[in-house]
Amino acid sequence: MPTSSPKARLENLWDDATASNMTEPEKLLYRSNLLGSDKRVTNYGGGNTSAKVMETDPLTGDQVEVLWVKGSGGDIGSIKMDGFSTLYMDKLNALKGLYRGVEFEDEMVGYLPHCTFNLNTRAASIDTPLHAYVPRKHVDHVHSDAIIAIAASKDGIALTQEIFGDTVGWLPWKRPGYELGLWLSDFCEKNPNAKGVILGSHGLFTWDDDAKVCYETTLEVINTATAWLENKTADLPAFGGQKHTALSRDERRRVAAALMPAIRGMISEDSHKVGHFDDQDAVLQFVGSNDMEPLAALGTSCPDHFLRTKIRPLVVDFDPASPDIDGTLAGLAGMVADYRADYTAYYERCKHDNSPAMRDPNAIVYLVPGVGMITFAKDKATARVSGEFYVNAINVMRGAHAISEYQGLPEQEAFDIEYWLLEEAKLQRMPKPKALAGRVAIVTGGAGGIGAATAERYLMDGACVVLADIDADALASTREGLAAKYGADVVRTVEMNVTSEDAVAQAYADMAVEFGGVDIVVSNAGIASSAKVEDTTLELWNKNMSILSTGYFLVAREAFKLLKTQGIGGSMIFVASKNGLAASPGASAYCTAKASEIHLARCLALEGAPDGIRVNVVNPDAVLKGSKIWSGEWLTQRASTYDTDKDGLEEMYRQRSLLKRSVLPEDIAEACYFFAADVSAKSTGNIINVDAGNVQAFTR
Repeated sequence: MPTSSPKARLENLWDDATASNMTEPEKLLYRSNLLGSDKRVTNYGGGNTSAKVMETDPLTGDQVEVLWVKGSGGDIGSIKMDGFSTLYMDKLNALKGLYRGVEFEDEMVGYLPHCTFNLNTRAASIDTPLHAYVPRKHVDHVHSDAIIAIAASKDGIALTQEIFGDTVGWLPWKRPGYELGLWLSDFCEKNPNAKGVILGSHGLFTWDDDAKVCYETTLEVINTATAWLENKTADLPAFGGQKHTALSRDERRRVAAALMPAIRGMISEDSHKVGHFDDQDAVLQFVGSNDMEPLAALGTSCPDHFLRTKIRPLVVDFDPASPDIDGTLAGLAGMVADYRADYTAYYERCKHDNSPAMRDPNAIVYLVPGVGMITFAKDKATARVSGEFYVNAINVMRGAHAISEYQGLPEQEAFDIEYWLLEEAKLQRMPKPKALAGRVAIVTGGAGGIGAATAERYLMDGACVVLADIDADALASTREGLAAKYGADVVRTVEMNVTSEDAVAQAYADMAVEFGGVDIVVSNAGIASSAKVEDTTLELWNKNMSILSTGYFLVAREAFKLLKTQGIGGSMIFVASKNGLAASPGASAYCTAKASEIHLARCLALEGAPDGIRVNVVNPDAVLKGSKIWSGEWLTQRASTYDTDKDGLEEMYRQRSLLKRSVLPEDIAEACYFFAADVSAKSTGNIINVDAGNVQAFTR
């Protein structure tokens, strides 16, 4: 086998000392995590690994051979021991006597639970027979871009022979399942010296009786293919050469910020989508190439790529040499409609009598020449991963197009995978989406007590959240805590001064690029001041008005622009104050500004209603916990007003309330959640007081 180039070589990360005391299942986990840690080996959630291990039967006490194999839906990079299915090998072999032929292969999946060892609840994947029937102890199945470039080439058989000789074989395209497992078994029997096989339009299988050697074989096959491809393509222009020059980074993001909310609105009629933008070099090279459009039309080859990216992407009509964003926006509706019609026709051409109903006909991947790639999905992680899969597809097309002729999956084969009844059953088993799934929220004052609590409440129910605040350190700390709990995909931050038009506009543009748009706007940024009217300076008065009134106006104005572009409604929540309804001594500037917020919300409720934009108000009172406002002069000033200290002030507020209870940030967050969720879909122009009861603030 040829030696691969050092610069392209995947590093052997196996550590003998680490693995020396491991059991065979533990070595399987170790090997799996090492392989899955490098996306050049396999994409997220793709591929699977297995080991055949002698175990003690819990009923008979006999030693039996058990297949440990990655369970359905897992990811080898992050899998734990409980992510593997375990099945009796003798029972898996007995299934061969039940097999009625390729027309009935799907029914074999129903027998797999009968083969379960030790009551393991992890569902076995469709690839289980492929691992079971390879007569080696350890088997790897991965989706390396370099390998799939060969697998997706018209001359794949000849190229495999040229690169690997008899070391690695070839099997033509066959949908994963029981029949392919028998094909693989037959190949191994006829080619006992082979170390692996390339599956046409799919990926790579490698094997050995030793866990470490199996791992090293997988790396070496990939490294060899990578080095061969680099040598063959070194002097060839990728994708037929460049047709478009990429715009600058700032311009690319400006275009994406304009396109993404418009697309999002068009494709979110049935369920809200979240976007992801990618303008890495590989993407820009592809979307700017001469052959991008015909290659994109062919679709992807590897089933894992296809299931994540749909039959083909939508190529946006945009010329970076003479960018016309308004013209592109004007034509977007037609592009989206054409894609839907094309997808519907594809479904009608390929459907069977028992095919599931047509799913969402909108594109997942949008390619914009000179700008990059946009992906939309039900949540941020799925949108990001879909983009990663299409980058894998780009890498595959680059190699296959250069060395041979790239081939996507035949249309009927692609359909039969997309609408596979087994795949449909898997989709039906998925949990229902959370109440705010697919929604995007921005929370100003997001690093404070109320802001952070509100952000967390939204994250708990599936939303993506942008934390906006002027305090960079507090933002970073809040984001770190929320990301650790809910994942980095769903939390973003932006330093934003709500009194700056440019800063507010830029924050919304950044949010459009990060998530595709906005659905929920919580205006919560604030200050508080206390002074008798004769001691209230013009500067203090203007500061209150600037942040609490003008700031809320600027945040709302930009939100309305974005919400109307999307055209799918939205919810705006003003966190005002009990003081906006009930006057308080020694705080005229603050109280007046808060009253202004409330009346602005009423005006916006009138304007937003025709577009489905709801605007409501939450009025807190005396929320001392976690509040930056209550950690400075405001605390001292209010304590002085009521002739007490901090502890006394909190108790005074508690006793002042009708319910004699403290109001916490989490209480305000619940009210903000109510106005954001669909349970309040018929509420606008309303006020909820969360003040433990204050008769002066009663709205009626």
